[in-house]
Amino acid sequence: MVEHEMERDGTMRVEELPGQDRMMSDSAGAGASLAARPTAGSAHPLLRRPRRLRRTPALRALVRETNVTMDDLILPVFVTHEPDTEHEIASMPGIRQWSVERSAAYVERAAAAGVRAVILFGIPESKDATGSDAYDPDGVVQRAIRAIRERCPEVVVIADTCLCEYTEHGHCGLLDARLEVDNDATLEILRRVVVAQAEAGADMVAPSGMIDGMVGAIRGALDQAGFPGVAILSYSTKYASAFYGPFRDAAQGAPSFGDRRSHQMDPANSREALRENALDVAEGADMLMVKPALAYLDVVRQTREQFPEVPLVAYNVSGEYAMVKAAAQQGWLDEQRIVMEILTGIKRAGADLIITYHAVDVGRWAHGG
Repeated sequence: MVEHEMERDGTMRVEELPGQDRMMSDSAGAGASLAARPTAGSAHPLLRRPRRLRRTPALRALVRETNVTMDDLILPVFVTHEPDTEHEIASMPGIRQWSVERSAAYVERAAAAGVRAVILFGIPESKDATGSDAYDPDGVVQRAIRAIRERCPEVVVIADTCLCEYTEHGHCGLLDARLEVDNDATLEILRRVVVAQAEAGADMVAPSGMIDGMVGAIRGALDQAGFPGVAILSYSTKYASAFYGPFRDAAQGAPSFGDRRSHQMDPANSREALRENALDVAEGADMLMVKPALAYLDVVRQTREQFPEVPLVAYNVSGEYAMVKAAAQQGWLDEQRIVMEILTGIKRAGADLIITYHAVDVGRWAHGG
């Protein structure tokens, strides 16, 4: 506090009142300027030294706020109808399409590395207008579920529930006379798909087409068929993203014409995502998802804040994986460090679980491999 008083000659006299220094310090708070801090030769030591807790690896681990563990990761697995085979996916180094038998062996190896959950995508022998292999009891994913369940009973098996990999046109549902996705006719097919997946032994189904009303239709079908315990992981916020390119190579599900912008979300929107989340929770979704992850961490955070009680998944998608792999192969990035930084960032933003193609590598690194 400063007191102003006029001298007899008209000049201003300025006096500091007692307590001024303390009051100025209180108003400045923790953000006081560097100039206000004691120098090295000062008799007063620095009271706040955040670096004290960063000095050693053990100290850093002790105060770490966000930890990524194998319990947080879900591994995508591509299953092909071709018998006794595996195909490497050129745009996704290290990722393969597995035959049904080999997919079970692969999941067993992944489980040995610490993987607790997988999500399955199928490549059928033939495709048609209704994606019938998706709901055939002997369809490729149903056979893979049974094989994995028999070989790895402790692993959580999630079945992706969409038609794009099974339809001859590559879209996420049945088409009407205008060659647009027929929303309500598609719901009838999705009901059949989830019952077939549940009968095969899936722990969870994951509708990914962004079809209006899909969660409610699926919940009703599962309950009516006697599977009230099968959970629904909804792709509640799935953007029409350019990050999916390598996945379409892997799942062989690219649309033969047009695109999916009529039903997947506009990347420019986030408030719309909150509405989608609310609808899916109201319809019975047990878990929510944001896909992709890296360009949408703000949406992950908003979703976490909107529904703090609902488990939230983020999908670290194929394009994100491929960029890291390509840069690492060129020696431009330290792959292990960058992967762990990315996964930590996704979890720090609010995701409880992360679907990632890096899951097996993370398990291997954790064991010093």
